[in-house]
Amino acid sequence: MANRSAHRARRTTGCGSLGGIYSAVLAGPDAVLCVAWDMPFVTPELLVALAEGFAPWDAFLPESGGRRGVEPLCAVYGPACAPAIERRVARGELEAIAFHPDVRIGTLPLERVRRCGDPEVLFFNINRPEDLERAEALWRRRG
Repeated sequence: MANRSAHRARRTTGCGSLGGIYSAVLAGPDAVLCVAWDMPFVTPELLVALAEGFAPWDAFLPESGGRRGVEPLCAVYGPACAPAIERRVARGELEAIAFHPDVRIGTLPLERVRRCGDPEVLFFNINRPEDLERAEALWRRRG
C-alpha cells in the first residue's frame, strides 16, 4: 500500500491545486472536504453546508460570484472524481475545474453562501505580501 501511495504522490507532483485535490481524493474511500490552506476566512457554517449538500453529487462546490462561478479550493470531492482528475492530469490539463465536465457537479447556491459570509472574504486567499496585509486588516475589522 505504501508503494502505491508513493507512486500516486509522484504522479501529482507539480500539478498544483488539482494535484492536491487528487491526492486528497485518493487518501481514502470517502468523500473529502478540501480547503486551500491560504483561505483564512472560511467559516465552519460554510463547511457544514458543503458537507450536508454533497450527496448525491460527485463534487459539491460553493458558488462564488467570481470569474469561475464556483470556488474549487473549498469544496467536497468524492471518490468518483479520482479517475476524472487522473485523465485530465495525464493530458496536462491542470486547472482545478478541468475535470468538472466528467463528473456530477452540485453547487451551493450563492444566496446560501452569502448566509455564511461575504464570498469575497470567505474565499479570499493569501498569495502575496499585500494579500497578507489585507487579510490582517480584514481580521482586525472582524474583531
